[in-house]
Amino acid sequence: MAQKILIDVQKLHKAFHRDSIEILALDGISLEVPEGDFVALMGPSGSGKTTLLNMMAGIDKPTGGVLRVLETEPSAMSESELAAWRNRYIGYVFQTFNLIPVLTAFENVELPLLLTPLSKAERRKHVLTALNLVGLTPRIDHYPRQLSGGEEQRVGIARAIVIDPVLILADEPTGDLDAHSAQEVMEIFARLNKEFGKTIVLVTHDPRAAHYAKTQYHLDKGVIVEPPTHA
Repeated sequence: MAQKILIDVQKLHKAFHRDSIEILALDGISLEVPEGDFVALMGPSGSGKTTLLNMMAGIDKPTGGVLRVLETEPSAMSESELAAWRNRYIGYVFQTFNLIPVLTAFENVELPLLLTPLSKAERRKHVLTALNLVGLTPRIDHYPRQLSGGEEQRVGIARAIVIDPVLILADEPTGDLDAHSAQEVMEIFARLNKEFGKTIVLVTHDPRAAHYAKTQYHLDKGVIVEPPTHA
C-alpha cells in the first residue's frame, strides 16, 4: 500500500521585495514528505530552508506553485482558520525556545491546550505526559531562567507535542545548544519518529543533527541542489 503523502510541494516559488529589488527565496522547489518520514532540510544560511518550513506551517505564503499540507493549502486559509489548524495538527519547535519567562515549564507546555475544550485535569494529564517524554518531570515547576538551554528546548518540544500533532516542524532546534544538549534533543526527535510515528521536518545546517533524519534534502539559493538521500 502506498504511503500517504502529508506534504506535497510542487514547483514552489517565494519572492521577497526589498525596495525595487526582487529576492527569490525559493525557485521552483518540488518534494514530497510521506507519513512517518523524518526529513532534514539542509543548506547554508539564505538557502530558503526556513522559508520553506514557514510555508509548511502557514506562517508564510508562496508566490507561485502548490503547497499542500495534510491535504489542505495553508495559503488558502484565513488567519483564524490557520491558527485553529496549526493548534490541532502542527507542532512547531523554534531555535530560540520562545518560552514565556513568567510561566513555569508546566504552564509553558499547557499554553496550546488552553485553546481546546479539555478540562483542567485532562490538560494536566497531557502536559505531564509530554514533559515525561522529554525527561523533564522533575523540572515542571521551574521557570525558564532556572533551566539550562537544553532543558528549555526540551520544554519547547513538550509544548509542540502536547497537542499530539500529526506533523512536527523544527527550525534549527539545536542551533543554540552545546553538543551534548543537541544530542539529547535529537534523540527525542528520533524517538518521536520511531516510537510514536510522528512525521518530522527539521531545518538544520548541522550534519550531526541531520544524521538522525531518514531523508535529507540539500538546498542552496532556493533550489534543491542534489537528489534526496535516504537513510
